[in-house]
Amino acid sequence: MSGRIPRAFIDELIARTDIVEVIGSRIPLKKAGREWKACCPFHGEKTPSFTVSQQKQFYHCFGCGLHGTALTFLMEHDRLPFPDAVEDLAGRLGLEVPREGGAPDSPERHLDDLYALMAAADQHFRDELRDSDRGKEYLKKRGLVGETAARYHLGFAPAGWDAVLKKFGATDAGRQALLTTGLIIERSPENQRGQGPGYYDRFRDRVMFPIRDTRGRVVGFGGRVLDQGEPKYLNSPETPLFHKGRELYGLYEARQELRQIERLLVVEGYMDVVRLAQAGIHYAVATLGTATTPEHLNRLFRVTGDIVFSFDGDRAGRQAAWRALETCLPFAKDGKRIQFLFLPDGHDPDTLVAEEGREAFEARVAGAMPLSEYLVQHLAAETDLTSVDGRARLAETARPLLQKVPPGVFRELLIERLAREVRMSGPRLAALLGLGGGVGTPVIETRRSRPITGRGSLLSQALAHLLQYPQAAIAVRNPESLRLGGERGLEVLAEIIEMLHETPNLSTGQLVERWRDRPEHGRLLALASQPLPDLPAEAAQREFTAAVDRLMREAGPERRIDELIQKAATDALTDSEKQELRELQARPKPAPKSAR
Repeated sequence: MSGRIPRAFIDELIARTDIVEVIGSRIPLKKAGREWKACCPFHGEKTPSFTVSQQKQFYHCFGCGLHGTALTFLMEHDRLPFPDAVEDLAGRLGLEVPREGGAPDSPERHLDDLYALMAAADQHFRDELRDSDRGKEYLKKRGLVGETAARYHLGFAPAGWDAVLKKFGATDAGRQALLTTGLIIERSPENQRGQGPGYYDRFRDRVMFPIRDTRGRVVGFGGRVLDQGEPKYLNSPETPLFHKGRELYGLYEARQELRQIERLLVVEGYMDVVRLAQAGIHYAVATLGTATTPEHLNRLFRVTGDIVFSFDGDRAGRQAAWRALETCLPFAKDGKRIQFLFLPDGHDPDTLVAEEGREAFEARVAGAMPLSEYLVQHLAAETDLTSVDGRARLAETARPLLQKVPPGVFRELLIERLAREVRMSGPRLAALLGLGGGVGTPVIETRRSRPITGRGSLLSQALAHLLQYPQAAIAVRNPESLRLGGERGLEVLAEIIEMLHETPNLSTGQLVERWRDRPEHGRLLALASQPLPDLPAEAAQREFTAAVDRLMREAGPERRIDELIQKAATDALTDSEKQELRELQARPKPAPKSAR
C-alpha cells in the first residue's frame, strides 16, 4: 500500500521489536553486562566496539560513530529504504503496515497493484501444481518432497496458451497489468487474429519457481521445462518489479531459515537451491540466468562476509567461474572471503548432494579454493613459468586484475603469492607493476558521523540525558517555559518533554524514530549515543532537572527582559517591544520547574 505510515505504528513497532534479536540475526552478539557487543559490521575491527542496548532499543559503535534503532540498522546493514525496513520488522511480528492517505493513481499504488497481481499468480500456479499429476510426478522424480515444494512456493503452469490470461486478463486494465509484469506476451502484428491484439501466457507446461525480494514479495518467476525443450529455464523479463541483475533466488528463504548466515553458496540453478535446502543446506542462492553482477555481490556481502561460488568442472563452468572472479576483484578486501568450488564433471549441486549427502557436500564447500589461489593457478596454467618470458608475461597479465583489488592486507598478500610464481620479492613486483597505492572500490560505502566526544553544552547535556533516561521528563511540569527564549534547541527539548508527558513509556529508540523525517534527527541520534554515566533512575532525573532549571533561568523571560532593557538604553523601542516588555515584567517569576 502507498501513503504515510502512522507515527503510532512506528512507536508500536519499536516497542515490540527486540533489537538484539534483529541485529543478532545478522552479526554474532555477545552479552557484556547489561548490553551486547560485537565487532562492528560497518567498519573493519578486531576488538568489539559495537554495542546494543536492549533497554534503550538502540545501538552505537564507538569506533565509527554509527548508531540508531532497529530500523536504522536494517537501512544501513541491508541497504533497505525506510518503508522496506518497516515492512521487514512488521513481517517478523506478523503485523500489517497501515498507511494514511495515498492517491489512488499514484506510482506507489500502481506498484502495489502489480505486487498484488504477482502474489495472486503465485497462488494460481501453486493451485495448479496441487491439481496436476504431471507437475507433481516431475518434482518427485527430481527427489523433492511436498514440504520443500510448499516452502519455496513451487507451482505449475499448465500447457494451455491462456490459463493466466483467462483468470486475470478479463479487462483491458488486467491485460495491461499482465503485460507489465511479464506474465503474458503480445502476439506480433502478423500473428494477430481479428481486430485487436492477441495475447498468450508466457509460462506454459513448466514447473514454476517464484522469485521473492527481501520482503518476501513475488517479483518474478522462473519456469523449468518438464521434458526436452528450449529454453530449459525461462525467466520473467525486466519489469518495474524485477531486475535479474539484482535479485538472488533463495536469499529470502535463507534469511527466514537461518538466524545467522555465516556463509552463502552461489549456485547456478533454481533446482540446486531447492534440493540443497531439502538436504539441510539452507545457505544456497542462485543468480537468475545471468552472470554475477556487482549488484549481486553488494547484496551478498550485506548478509555475510564469506561467499563460495559453485561451478561445474567442465570448460563452460570454468569460464563462468573466471567471469565471476573478475567481477569479484573490486570486492576482495580485508574481512571478505571469496572462494570457488568446482564440482566433478557431469554433476551439479542438485545431483551431487543427492548422491553423496549433506556432510560430504559440505566438506567440499569447506575445502573450496580461495580467490587468490584460483587467480594465480588460472594465470599460471596459461604461461610457461620455466622461462623468464613466461614469468614476465604472467606478471603483466596479472597487472590489470590486481589493479581492481582494493589496497590493503589482502592485496599485499595476493601480490606476495604471485611474486613467488615469478621468482621476485613482493615489494619489487608491486613497484614494477605500479601497485604501490592503487584505488579500489569499497563493497559498501558506509555513512559515518563524527564520534561524539565530551559532554557538550548544557542544552546538549540535557537532551542526551532525556533521550537516554526518558523517565526523567516526568519531573518537569511546564516545559513550555523553555520556548520563551525562542531558540530552536530549547523548543526541541520542550517538545520531547511534552511527548513523554503524553506517552511516558517511550524508549530511546521510539523517541529518535519520531524525529526521523525532521532536520534534528541526526543530532538527536548522536546525543542518544553520547557516553553518559550509568546512573540509577533517580540520579539521572536529578541531573536532568538541574540542567532544565538552569536552562529555564537562562532562556526564560529574564533573558528577553535584559535584551529589551539594553536596547532601550541605546535606541528607542517600538510600540510592540514596549508592550512586550511591560507584559514580561508583569509576569510572576516561575517556581523551580523540577518540583513534583
